[in-house]
Amino acid sequence: MATKSLNRAQIIGNLGAEPELKMLNSGMAVCNQAVATSESWTDKNTGELKEATEWHRIPLWGKLAEIANQYLHKRDKVFIEGKIKTRKWQDQNGNDRYSTEIHGDNLLMLGGKSQGGDGRGGQGYAQTPSGYQTSGPGYHTQGQGPGPPRRARRPGLRRPGPRRALRLRR
Repeated sequence: MATKSLNRAQIIGNLGAEPELKMLNSGMAVCNQAVATSESWTDKNTGELKEATEWHRIPLWGKLAEIANQYLHKRDKVFIEGKIKTRKWQDQNGNDRYSTEIHGDNLLMLGGKSQGGDGRGGQGYAQTPSGYQTSGPGYHTQGQGPGPPRRARRPGLRRPGPRRALRLRR
């Protein structure tokens, strides 16, 4: 049996700078992002609140890069998912250098209008690159939003699933 592996990273963080859009010679767009993720904890010895910030380099490609460049701004909160890749390059002195990046292939714009303090922080809902609305006004998941309330079920009663329905037919 072949051994399988998974190379996926999911980041929720804030953009540290305005996105940089570049067009390659092939005509493909690439947008480089710097995303900061932070964690905080209380020091057990001093009781002091401490915080650590990690920076992630995230290039986006093609239409996703163009969307990110158009709609994202510094300090916007984003969810980005992609593959971790390490690339090798040489500096001016000819020394080998390595950069680890998350090559993003999924992007959700998070946050509301109050984010960033300047009133433009986002659309107030998460939006996928394909333009499908995934939350916010007009989008409702089961049991939420307008419409008649769901009827409460009596305890102990369940709807028959496919297996139970098969058993009842025998």
